[in-house]
Amino acid sequence: MSLFSGTISNLEQGLSYASTKNKVVAQNIANSDTPNYKAKDVSFSKMLSEAKTSQISAYRTDSQHINFESTSNSTAGVYSYSNLSYRQNGNGVDMDKEQASLAKNTIYYNALVDRMNGKLNSLLTVAKGGS
Repeated sequence: MSLFSGTISNLEQGLSYASTKNKVVAQNIANSDTPNYKAKDVSFSKMLSEAKTSQISAYRTDSQHINFESTSNSTAGVYSYSNLSYRQNGNGVDMDKEQASLAKNTIYYNALVDRMNGKLNSLLTVAKGGS
């Protein structure tokens, strides 16, 4: 049985997703007036599946060491709406949708942070002996 039972790891993955989602939404909002810019989004399931199959790069000092190779330079789980346009200039950003997505993601992120704080405070209480 694991000491943390995977809860902290799951919260960490959720925070990683929320952080990536926030960056993508901010990028969409920043490019709302850029001609031919296509809105991007993040898929949590794609992010998890790409994380399972991705490899890290490492410096090998011996040929018998495991060969680590990076499979992609793109951000995991991020995809683009390539055939969607909301304006005459080809821009695919819907500001109302992006602002709603940002608000929803902020609530999700804050809930995860609160849950992580609660879990870590519980561990601190146990480590202090319950006092």
